[in-house]
Amino acid sequence: MEAVREPQHAQSSSISLRAQYAVYALALAVSLSTWFIVIRAPLWLDETVSFFLIKGGFHGILSRQVWPDSPVYSCLLWLWTRAMGTGELMLRISSVLPMLAAVYLLYRAARQLFAWDVAMITIIVFCLHPIIIFAAIDVRPYAFAALALNATILALVHLRHNDSNWMAAVFGLLAACVVEFQMLFAVILPALLLCFVASKLHDRKVLWRQLSIALLVFAIAFGPIVPRLQDMMRTSGTHVFSEPPRLLQLISTLTVRGLVIVPIVFLLVAAFRRQVRRRGWDGWTVLVCTSLALVPLLILYGLSVGTSIHVFVPRYRLEAVPGIALCWGLAASRIDSRNLRLWFCAALVAVAAIVCFTARSFHRHMYSWKYAVALAEKNAAPDNTPVVICSDLPEADHTRMPAGAAIAESGLLPQLSYYKLTVPVVPLPRALNDEAKRAGTEFLERAEQQHQRFLAMAFVESFPTLDWLSKQAASAYTVRELGTLDGVRVLEFVPRNG
Repeated sequence: MEAVREPQHAQSSSISLRAQYAVYALALAVSLSTWFIVIRAPLWLDETVSFFLIKGGFHGILSRQVWPDSPVYSCLLWLWTRAMGTGELMLRISSVLPMLAAVYLLYRAARQLFAWDVAMITIIVFCLHPIIIFAAIDVRPYAFAALALNATILALVHLRHNDSNWMAAVFGLLAACVVEFQMLFAVILPALLLCFVASKLHDRKVLWRQLSIALLVFAIAFGPIVPRLQDMMRTSGTHVFSEPPRLLQLISTLTVRGLVIVPIVFLLVAAFRRQVRRRGWDGWTVLVCTSLALVPLLILYGLSVGTSIHVFVPRYRLEAVPGIALCWGLAASRIDSRNLRLWFCAALVAVAAIVCFTARSFHRHMYSWKYAVALAEKNAAPDNTPVVICSDLPEADHTRMPAGAAIAESGLLPQLSYYKLTVPVVPLPRALNDEAKRAGTEFLERAEQQHQRFLAMAFVESFPTLDWLSKQAASAYTVRELGTLDGVRVLEFVPRNG
């Protein structure tokens, strides 16, 4: 049931309802088109992890869970590749489809809270958020996590006027699914619980009955996730890869990289024209919108600032984006004119589209090893030259480097599961630590004894290791750079008397 109804004078409009539908449909189509700017981009490191986890088939998925990744997502991705193949484009579409479903479910939820045009504005903001643009084509579980999250929000708003035990059970199950696809999204659970309790305070008996059912179902569905959660907590320090966050990053997430200037301008125009709705605030709607946006975001920010576990990276902030979009919808609902809301939406999409289609940051998904691996393969394959590769996974800094066939099964070089090297590979850790020096020294001794040419390659974070290798080999090798492609440097080591 719609929480905010249009007053009579707002129903009369110089723009026909059919024209409004057409404009909002076009605005949504333009918003969705931003997802496809780089859909043909090569896979980046984390996406090759997803491929590594499924390359052994259904039976190998569980045995390859060396990271706290979702086995459910791996199974879904494997089924998709069985039907559609493993091309880069098809892999990306596997995320586009659940994200489209997430958009629809958010519209259904927003429609319970706002007028239909405000619900459209809500999903358009959702689609235009840079985090969603990234996740919509990312071959990782985030699109499915967004789908589960928006389904949970829809169940939450239905529960406000629903005393069904089945709906409570569905709510608990969906909340567990959110955590299944991405365990860090558990930070949204306090906000969901708060909103659920607030919706039932008028009837304590129903509250305790539905809450008990929801918690029971959640606990049962959450059971298989516990071992992964325990493992992640036990090894939390090995997964840290980002710097402490800045306050500007928090503000940028909430303001959708500064696009908030558009609603501010239109709210000022509405105030000047005396078309700002001052009454009709629904307390529960305000609570839902603000808590779903702020609670998970502030928890992640506080955790990243106050501890050594820095998890305030954009893709982990996705769990706050539905709430942020709902907050924008809440702000738009204050404009007491459908015409002005229509112009607001059109201006928002126009500005966002110009930014997305012109800014360089939106024309690159993430760095990829594809081109550097191809260069190394072309150079090394003719004489079967070995290639030393620094792993780009922080987990590699806490393990002993494997050798031989164990390299492929270790998952420390997941990029090679998709972009192939046919020559011998020698792995090194990401950081220049004792293990890197041990493994590097052993390889250099063998290479010098055999008078063997070799290549070495690493991403930016491991450039110190390449410098160390160059210095260690300086007396016996001539070192030249073959190129730096997408941030990955490739060096050639040629014996001096060769």
